[in-house]
Amino acid sequence: MPAHTLLQKRPPKWLAAATLLLLLCGCNEPQPTVLERIQKDGVLRVITRNSPATYFQDRNGETGFEYELVKRFADDLGVELKIETADNLDEIFTRLNQENGPALAAAGLVSSQGRMNQARFSQSYLEVTPQIIYRNGENRPTRPEDLLGKRIMVLKGSSHAEQLATLKGQYPDLNYEESDAVEIVDLLRMVDEGQIDLTLVDSNELAMNQVYFPNVRVAFDFGDANTLGWAVPPGADDSLLKEVNAFLERVKINGVLQRLKDRYYGHVDVLGYVGAYTFAKHLQQRLPRYEQHFRQNGKTYEMDWRLLAAIGYQESLWQPNATSKTGVRGLMMLTQNTAEAMGVSNRLDPKQSINGGSKYFASILENLAPELTEPDRTWFALAAYNIGIAHLGDARKLAEAEGLDPNKWLNVKTMLPRLSQKQWYSKTKYGYARGGETVHFVQNIRRYYDILTWVTQPQLEGGQMAEGNLHIPSIDKRKPDDNGPAAL
Repeated sequence: MPAHTLLQKRPPKWLAAATLLLLLCGCNEPQPTVLERIQKDGVLRVITRNSPATYFQDRNGETGFEYELVKRFADDLGVELKIETADNLDEIFTRLNQENGPALAAAGLVSSQGRMNQARFSQSYLEVTPQIIYRNGENRPTRPEDLLGKRIMVLKGSSHAEQLATLKGQYPDLNYEESDAVEIVDLLRMVDEGQIDLTLVDSNELAMNQVYFPNVRVAFDFGDANTLGWAVPPGADDSLLKEVNAFLERVKINGVLQRLKDRYYGHVDVLGYVGAYTFAKHLQQRLPRYEQHFRQNGKTYEMDWRLLAAIGYQESLWQPNATSKTGVRGLMMLTQNTAEAMGVSNRLDPKQSINGGSKYFASILENLAPELTEPDRTWFALAAYNIGIAHLGDARKLAEAEGLDPNKWLNVKTMLPRLSQKQWYSKTKYGYARGGETVHFVQNIRRYYDILTWVTQPQLEGGQMAEGNLHIPSIDKRKPDDNGPAAL
């Protein structure tokens, strides 16, 4: 073969050197960060717990405090949120540390010392206090020594189990059981029914579930307040953690976090023990007589029937013959003028009253200012149902004068009590009004609505809750309709 042919087939030395250089440079190219991979894939995988305070599904879809917050984070990143649930707390950390596991855990997790080697935690977004829970009528424990000899159960792998383990170092005779077959609602039910003597839960979990268990009481706070944070896997890559912290800082500043807290926890103490017990009794004894009317009006006006029922309970405790000193009458407590305007001829007829009250509330909701959006629009409508649109407008103007957003209920509800103070109502167009009562009116209805939403769910947390007799049988065994809740 001619020499020139050999030269043509052999690559020049400079080409081989360049190829080697490119290969070496390729080996040193930085790998994409966790955050970059999430943004490239377009999916944020999050692991959580299936519980009232974290994540659950109802007939309106996915909901829960943790879900709503992490959904906003995913939207902020411009990616799809994919929720995964764990059967217990230990599983959350196990899966978080697996290769190709979820990127984030948002599950109401206390950033305890014992968890620092399992994950890295974000800054705090909620402060909670661990509390010893006992059954009303039993001897109330007041100090750690009183826990000795008691039947105590907590969630396996929880920060509460860590606390009790530490206490056992001081009191070797302390006995307690850890279980991964229960959730917080199960522990509260077991205390309520006397199956165990005590449990240890965080204040936010108790607040959300207190109303369903009228016999549970707080014995004492067990240590200092703790902080909840989101968790990411341990490692050197802190790109996602930095983005999480930046997001949590933003939602603190712009008020989103406070609005979520207000929605889920801001009205949890409205009823108290006596009110909770009374409402539970009326759910079984009174609501079944009128539920069909609320459901029908919910369909007619395309809103959640349970919100209408909550209004009716706040107005009259579901008593069709209720009458106020000012002459307001009926289950929905209509004035004579409102009744006539809504076509109600007999205010004491429960069907007519519910029809009239529902029609009136629907008209208020429709006629509110267009800039009011959900969920605030519903709270404003409830306020207007109580105090009137005119006075509500005065409160919004007061908020605006203070530099607050008049389209946010969180702001306007702080202004409403001023309508009963001369230094403020003298500056308004429509004058004096009992604005403080309106704030309580809205808070109460929100709480009643929350309870009705829970007890009418066909399934909340799988078999455990269904078997735990959390639901009211007279309501829960009915076939639910397909009229989903309003956008609250």
